[in-house]
Amino acid sequence: VSATEKFYNEHKNLIWCVLAAVLLIGAGVLAYNKFVFQPKCAEAMQQAYPAEMSFQNGEYELALSGDGNNLGFADIIDEYGSKAGKAVYMYAGICELELGNYQEALGYLKKYKGKEPILAARARSCEGDAYVGLGDYAAAARSYEAAATVADNVFAAAYLLKAGSAYEALGKKAEALACYKTIEEDYPQSLEAYEIAKHIARVTE
Repeated sequence: VSATEKFYNEHKNLIWCVLAAVLLIGAGVLAYNKFVFQPKCAEAMQQAYPAEMSFQNGEYELALSGDGNNLGFADIIDEYGSKAGKAVYMYAGICELELGNYQEALGYLKKYKGKEPILAARARSCEGDAYVGLGDYAAAARSYEAAATVADNVFAAAYLLKAGSAYEALGKKAEALACYKTIEEDYPQSLEAYEIAKHIARVTE
C-alpha cells in the first residue's frame, strides 16, 4: 500500500492528466458519433433510396450515375463511403456488371464486406460473372466456388453449376465433374439438380 501511495504522490499530476485525456477523448467520440456520424449515415441512406428504386426497376445506368437531381451509387460512395450501408458497393458492382464494365464491377464488388451469407455469396458470384466477362475463367471458377461455400444452401447449386461451366471452358473436365456431382449429391432438391445428369454425361464422355 505504501508503495502504491508513494507512486501516486510522485505521479498524481500525470495520472490525473491521463484520466482527463481519456475522458475527453471518450466524450469526443460519443459526441462525434451522435452529432456527426449518425446524421451522416441517415443522410446517406436517404440519398441512396432513389438509386435503390432505380436498381430494383432494372435501370442500372440511372442507379449507378444518378439523374442530376438524385445521386447514383457511384456518387454516394464517393461522398459517403459505406455510411449508406455496405450493400452500396454490391449495388454499384452489379450495375457495372449489367452495363458490361467488368473491371469496374470487380473494383466495387471486392470492397463489399457484408457478413450476411446470401448477399456475400451473391457478391462473390457476381465477381465470377465479371471474370467470365473478362475471359478469366480460372478466377471465375474460384469465385463461384467461394460463393457456394459462403452460401451453403440451395443457392449454392447455381454457383456450383457456374463453376462447372467455367472449368469446362478451361478444359478441366475432372473439376467440372466434381462440381456437378456435388450438386447431384448435396443439393438434389435444387432446380439445377433436375438436369445435372446431362452435364455429368457431357464431361464423362
